Amino acid sequence: MAVQGVDVLVVGAGAVGRSIAFALASAEPAVRVALAGASGGVAASTAAGAMLGALGEVTDQTARTRHGRLRTELAVTAARTWPAWRERVRAHAGTGTGVPRPDGYGTGTFVVLNAVSSPLDDASFTAIAQAAAEHGRGCQETSPSDIPGYHPLDNDRALRAWYLPEEGFLDARAWLATLDAALATLPNVIRTPAGTLTTLPAHGYLLDTPAGTFRAPRAVVAAGAWTTPLLEALDPDLPVVPVLSAAGTALTAAGHQPLPTVIRTPNRAYACGLHTVPQADGSRYIGASARPCLTPTSHPTAGALRFLLDTALSQLDHHLTTAAITRTHHGNRPIALDGHPVIGPTPKDGLWVASGTHRDGLHASPLIATTVTEALLAPTGTAAPLPGPLAAFAPSRPLIADLTTKEAAAEAAAHHAALAAEAQMRPPLTGAWPRMLTDSYRGLMDRAYAGMPDGYVPPPDLAPLAYEESGPALAELAAVYLDRHSAHFA
Repeated sequence: MAVQGVDVLVVGAGAVGRSIAFALASAEPAVRVALAGASGGVAASTAAGAMLGALGEVTDQTARTRHGRLRTELAVTAARTWPAWRERVRAHAGTGTGVPRPDGYGTGTFVVLNAVSSPLDDASFTAIAQAAAEHGRGCQETSPSDIPGYHPLDNDRALRAWYLPEEGFLDARAWLATLDAALATLPNVIRTPAGTLTTLPAHGYLLDTPAGTFRAPRAVVAAGAWTTPLLEALDPDLPVVPVLSAAGTALTAAGHQPLPTVIRTPNRAYACGLHTVPQADGSRYIGASARPCLTPTSHPTAGALRFLLDTALSQLDHHLTTAAITRTHHGNRPIALDGHPVIGPTPKDGLWVASGTHRDGLHASPLIATTVTEALLAPTGTAAPLPGPLAAFAPSRPLIADLTTKEAAAEAAAHHAALAAEAQMRPPLTGAWPRMLTDSYRGLMDRAYAGMPDGYVPPPDLAPLAYEESGPALAELAAVYLDRHSAHFA
């Protein structure tokens, strides 16, 4: 089969990959784009709750760290791009089918503060309001009893709540279908299954797929939790921050009155908080569990499903006890070794990466797509760092550590305590038991973090990988990257 020449290869067909392909092809009709990857599977996008939250992901930790504040700035900027981006995509989608299908887009989020966690929630609840004031976003205190569709058990009820009127949301599955419809109208986009990416001897990249072989001078790897093995196969010495998986499980429930807004808790217990999101067909998305993994996983676990149902029915809406569970979602969020995005040009000529977005990929996809497109279409074909907050998240950076080892271990211990509290774990109320449990969490984390190589401080989201049996493998992964980075930039 003949090799077909294109201008850009986009490897990875999640929300970020599809958005980059759309932005490139719609901005410049002469640019030919090959978009490779499966449209379903267990990628993050197909399982996402799609809370387009500029403030909902803010925590006390993000508010007090440099890169956390940059992530909030990135999220706020992305939120402002969504209305125009959505109309642009839907306009293209509509040219092929007449009227684009409903995508479940809406605005409004309630953040509830209950006691089914730890003091982490209190600090993050305050940080959300402070971030709203700093960025000029709406944040209003409201009575939890006034939240439509909120019916917790009495002993799990919230005593305070914020209403964030500008926080957006949509149905991720419907949005991906809209993106597909828009891409189908662009004659300069070629969709292919996933394939093997290799380097050409002279210059450029070759993508070999079941649908054909494609050659291009530039490639953008947006393969989510599958990014690192793809890059390792391409160039085992390439110093790009490794991307791991944060496996997540969620549910769709139907049969009850549709929700008008998102209802969620603050981020807690290594995860994105408990939340329910209105869907385009009137059902409710309920999410989400979180489990860091060295490699992607293919199925939800019984423990994740039990945890999700227990917490959703007790903390959000016990009326859902009789709801039909119409779908189980399972996906692999791409989380980088240091917990931050991996976006921009690599030291390898013409090779770009857009991954490591963790829970922010779908929300940030318009901003990532337009920024990467502008850089790729620049007359000089610039490989300079991307502008704004994205400049801090270059793929071949020193590992980010905004917290000291001691601070990160303490933060991880607090998340562990929050997980125990949300699971309704109660220590014996005799002697020093409550304090002993807290001290044991701290000791566990101190030992786990002490096992990591110098120069690597695991983010709290990855702490379970450090203290479980995967600890030595995580330490080895970090050591290999640190050596590879030092060798390349020596």
